Amino acid sequence: MTQLNLSLALHPTQLCPQLDPQLIAAALQQPALPSAFIGQDRARSALEFAIGMDMPGYNLYVMGEQALGRSTLVHDILQQAASEKATPDEWCYLNNFDDERVPSTCRLLAGEGRKLVKKLEALIDELMDTFPAAFDNPGYQRKKKAIHRTFDKRYEEAIDRVESKALEKQVVLYEENGAVSFSPIIDGKSLDDQEFSKLTEEQRQYFYGLVSELETILNEELLELPRWKRELSESLRGLCKDTIEQAIKPMLKQLEHDYNAELGVLKYLRDMRTPLIKAVLELLPDESDGEKNEEPISREFFIEEFVPNVLVHYESMSGAPIVFEANPSYGNLFGRVEYNSSSGSLYTNYRMIRPGALHRANGGYLILDADRLLSQPALWDALKLALKAGEVVIDTLSEHAVTNSTIITPKAIPLNVKVVLLGSRDLYYLVQDLDDEFNELFRVLADFEHYLPYQAETVSDMTQQIQVQMRQMHIAQLSACGLQQLLLFSFRQAEHQSKLSARFADVLELVREACYFAQQQQAEELTAEHVKQALAGKQYRTGRISEAFLEDIQEGQILIDTDGAAVGKINGLTVLEIGDTAFGTPARISATVFAGSSGVVDIEREVELGKAIHSKGVLLLTGYLGSKYARDFPLTLSANIAMEQSYGHIDGDSASLAEVCALISAITEVPILQSLAVTGSINQYGQVQAIGGVNEKIEGFFRLCQSRGLTGQQGVIIPASNQINLVLRHEVVEAVAAGQFHIYAVRTVDEALELLTAQLAGERNARGQYPKKSVNGKARARLALLAELVNGSAEE
Repeated sequence: MTQLNLSLALHPTQLCPQLDPQLIAAALQQPALPSAFIGQDRARSALEFAIGMDMPGYNLYVMGEQALGRSTLVHDILQQAASEKATPDEWCYLNNFDDERVPSTCRLLAGEGRKLVKKLEALIDELMDTFPAAFDNPGYQRKKKAIHRTFDKRYEEAIDRVESKALEKQVVLYEENGAVSFSPIIDGKSLDDQEFSKLTEEQRQYFYGLVSELETILNEELLELPRWKRELSESLRGLCKDTIEQAIKPMLKQLEHDYNAELGVLKYLRDMRTPLIKAVLELLPDESDGEKNEEPISREFFIEEFVPNVLVHYESMSGAPIVFEANPSYGNLFGRVEYNSSSGSLYTNYRMIRPGALHRANGGYLILDADRLLSQPALWDALKLALKAGEVVIDTLSEHAVTNSTIITPKAIPLNVKVVLLGSRDLYYLVQDLDDEFNELFRVLADFEHYLPYQAETVSDMTQQIQVQMRQMHIAQLSACGLQQLLLFSFRQAEHQSKLSARFADVLELVREACYFAQQQQAEELTAEHVKQALAGKQYRTGRISEAFLEDIQEGQILIDTDGAAVGKINGLTVLEIGDTAFGTPARISATVFAGSSGVVDIEREVELGKAIHSKGVLLLTGYLGSKYARDFPLTLSANIAMEQSYGHIDGDSASLAEVCALISAITEVPILQSLAVTGSINQYGQVQAIGGVNEKIEGFFRLCQSRGLTGQQGVIIPASNQINLVLRHEVVEAVAAGQFHIYAVRTVDEALELLTAQLAGERNARGQYPKKSVNGKARARLALLAELVNGSAEE
């Protein structure tokens, strides 16, 4: 290995975090406490501030990715704040007897809603027991008979007068089944039809005239009969009404006494008196032997008409409510009105109003998923309107205006709720730009970090949570090596040697899977071996595609060399993300150069497979070549660059270092070592910049070299600024320590060229010239020749 290789090669200790054994031992001595939350002091401060600001507009947007502990911290802080607040009042809808289409509202103290419902149901049950039995009362029966006697007396007096006049004219009056008829009298005897037919025609005509005259008198005497019957019905109805009122009065009196301090309930009880009497009068029979099968129907009617519809019951709650609405549709958020069908029509009433999340969270806290909420613009506008107006309205007109149905419009309910939106970073800034009202309503931002500081407090908190999870899996102890392996996993998730990942849910998932393997082995202690088995198991379950890529390379279907040298060819490194897995794989990058003036052509861009950032990286190559080699002549060449056997879209500029090295190799015809793979982006001055996915890229090339046999010459070139991101697997570190594999960190293109070509890159002297035998010297000379071939010499 050359002196340059030695200076740029990373030591095995630089390839992963170096953990402090004393820190791990101290963390293991701490007791397991399930309530400790790890890190996120900035977000915690914002949450506490938003909850403490009990003023309109101080709703909260919680920014961060999934598995950062957003929901856990929000619930922990909200539960503490909710326990210190008073339980909110209950709201109920009541029948509006003046206009049933507009149900009225009533506020009740917490727990009073169910009591009021039970008392009114008891009142109805008492009514069912009282009626029709109350009509069997002797006093009622006596008054009823007196009313009937008055009617009968009037009727009989009228009949008597007609009968007297009939007798004067030798005609007798008969009354049978309510029908009145006349018959002539001859010789003191009334004639039947047969005898009447034997009379002479003159006699019959005479009696016909008498009967007609008597019928006229009868009609005159009974002219007031309809009025008498109407007065009879009204008197009976008034008697029933008085009887019902007298029976109901003490029942309502007791309820009014119980709720004399509740003005809303007291008003409702007084308003319901007249409709209740009317309902009893119309529905309940006034005879004790009425049909029994009508009682359940009558009871259901009374409940539907008079019992309040309490939206939310708080009798078993202490403190303010916390509601998480996972599916914020309009009905789930604002409530809805249900409908029943009868004879092809829809009908509803105040009892069929159902609460939404805003009703359940009123007086407390409502947690919503911002992505799902904001994907429905009408719902978002309705929520903003509710928060600004301070009231929640159930909109029924828009849904049912065109249907054959009864429409009700429930009155608005005052709203006092703190809304917490859980959403992503991109969504927050997008809504902030597009909606001017957003900042007015959501004044507080809780920003969750992606990383946790590697310090004693953080490690201690993580260890406590890990031990709590282990106890749930019935594993008693955590070994020092097991904790070390879990911390390395967290470093790997963060891709940083001094920061832990804030996605602690991933660590707990690994703990559960490692505990499974410990249980299979009947171990009482969780060790590093169990954690490695869990990681290997997940890699095996999700590694089919990465293994398929490796097999394709081994079989020669994908052309990748790991030894030898070639001109214009280099091994680049890529990361493929499929689902929840990401793996690195090498890809050949090739470059060709010839005389012409078309410049550097990115084939991926030309065929629309290269996205914007990738295309930007390739365009930077022209700027680098011009500033590096063509300061005193025009940069004139034709070159093509392609990522071979790539058939999908390519994004990112991490291949630009490999592309410029391949391009310089093609210009100078200096071969590049195929035992090395390269990743990194560059700027126009040839400085190598950091890239993402460095661990997966290194391991992808390592697996290929390992499968073909490590020669001690293979390795990977990465940006020096990515060294702090290295958290490599133990097999890679062991191979580097054994000298079988190498990882080089470079800062400039020249350093990468010297490693790849095993030749000096060359530095510009005072006259601005490079050594002729250096790579840069050869590149400048070839570019000058191409410029002369295309443009002609200065003399020409």
